[in-house]
Amino acid sequence: MAPKVAVGGTFDPIHDGHIALLRKAFEVAEEDGEVVIALTSDGMAKSQRTRPVRNFDTRVRNLRAALKENLGREDFEIEMLHTFYGSAIEEDYDFIVVSPETEPMACNINEIRRENGLSPLKIVMIDYQLAEDDVRISSTRICGGEIDSHGRMLV
Repeated sequence: MAPKVAVGGTFDPIHDGHIALLRKAFEVAEEDGEVVIALTSDGMAKSQRTRPVRNFDTRVRNLRAALKENLGREDFEIEMLHTFYGSAIEEDYDFIVVSPETEPMACNINEIRRENGLSPLKIVMIDYQLAEDDVRISSTRICGGEIDSHGRMLV
């Protein structure tokens, strides 16, 4: 049976940490598997941060372009994420790929899946991608002008 892999985020702006996360999702899915990217809705994205976030449609276009350019991939599904859990608490997924920041959410998802009579997801966690200053690359740091999307220092 081909693996079905969940991964989620806001992905704005897209950086090397996001690419590493998505690369791992495709590795876990293997050639015949399915990757479903849960992309936060505009409301959810804006409620979680004070910095500006591009709208959902723009983030979808940017995500598609980044995956094609960086990984040569066009074979994935994007779903709009309205809650922290999305379809991962009710649909048949096998894996969820997370960063250290989002690993607790994957554990919560597994608790809800168990309560709903579903098998827990196998959690695959990647390491943070570090900038030149050995601090993790983040969209907040990029938007703040500290680093570029590859973690190169700008100040």
